[in-house]
Amino acid sequence: MNEYQCIAPDVKLGKGVKLSKFINLYGCEIGDGSKVGAFVEIQKNARIGRNCKISSHTFICEGVTIEDNAFIGHGVVFINDTYPRATAQNGKLKIDADWKVETTLVKRGASIGSGSTILSNLVIGENALVGAGSVVTKDVPPGVIVVGNPARMLKSIPRE
Repeated sequence: MNEYQCIAPDVKLGKGVKLSKFINLYGCEIGDGSKVGAFVEIQKNARIGRNCKISSHTFICEGVTIEDNAFIGHGVVFINDTYPRATAQNGKLKIDADWKVETTLVKRGASIGSGSTILSNLVIGENALVGAGSVVTKDVPPGVIVVGNPARMLKSIPRE
């Protein structure tokens, strides 16, 4: 193990994956040809497809699936719990058994701009684009640009 990378033995890396220094990966899968920038954490049960770019300072939590050819900008944060709490009703610190992972799906070819926050229980559609600094609170249709807080549709992306 590189002294500047923390990669657990249960991580599944595809062929040609490029990993920067200062990353934390455990229990996740990263597909062929993908690139992970510095200061990125990818948690257990997260899946990254082939030929994806995950930019620096990004947090991808359990329950997130990113399909092939997606771009995730710098400092993007995914969330997997709508009502997070540190303790259960009995006052004890919560453990894994005290909550259910909420999933997020980023479809093929989607792009998420730097500084965006992606809430759980939603889908970002194929080839959609999330503008920098957006807060995505609901599904994003395929082939559109969304921006703002909360993210709203700006326009459709012209077909190439």
